[in-house]
Amino acid sequence: MQTPSDLLNITPLKAFDDNYIWCIEAAGELGFVVVDPGDAQVVQEHAKQSNKSLAAILVTHHHDDHTGGVNALIEAYGPIPVYGPSNSPYANISHPLQQDQQVEVLGQTFEIMEIPGHTLDHIAYYNAEQGLLFCGDTLFLAGCGRVFEGTPEQMHHSLSKIMDLPAITKAYPTHEYSLANLAFALAVDANNDALQLAYTTCQETRAKGQPTLPTHLSQEAAINPFVRTQDINVVASASKYADGPLHTPAEVFASLRSWKNTF
Repeated sequence: MQTPSDLLNITPLKAFDDNYIWCIEAAGELGFVVVDPGDAQVVQEHAKQSNKSLAAILVTHHHDDHTGGVNALIEAYGPIPVYGPSNSPYANISHPLQQDQQVEVLGQTFEIMEIPGHTLDHIAYYNAEQGLLFCGDTLFLAGCGRVFEGTPEQMHHSLSKIMDLPAITKAYPTHEYSLANLAFALAVDANNDALQLAYTTCQETRAKGQPTLPTHLSQEAAINPFVRTQDINVVASASKYADGPLHTPAEVFASLRSWKNTF
């Protein structure tokens, strides 16, 4: 049974226009961990306010808005471990990771999932005990990342891999894209009651200046068209956009992603 001291406290540090650097803390621990620190300044400000020191960095993929602050943080805090994908073109990963390896930070174990598509080096960090997933730019609330380096088939497979995790899992994406994603999802699946409710709720949340994240995989299974590629309404909309029949879930995904790119 978990006690309060076992639980992690996870807060978003806002960076740039819409990035979240997820900050992980645990009771009794003098250090904290950040995920994808594109901006060093906001991390250093948190260290001062919390009177804690940065203990480790978790990187999901190489894009600069996820890694741009790493050098400055190493200079500020010394040779702290930088965990990240083993096949990454990013040079400052000190602890390279592959599928099914594990990382222990703040007394908690995270399993590594390789989820290519957005980039070829993309990984996620999954804590089964507390049901936490740091998924970078692969899964968003009601959406998914652009397919820059991989293929639509790879991205579809990676999203399926994520959705195979327990439905109670909390997913922590790294961008506040929820309202735009929900608007697209409604264009795909306008009569989805759960989707309409999520849009209203997220509008209210953003109006208060609060983050819409994390999201639960149970919610994504109900509202996210990119993980619902076998739903009859989603298939119909994707086929209409493609102007022809789509024969596999991966083809449905590819049509949706192409549509979203210009939405």
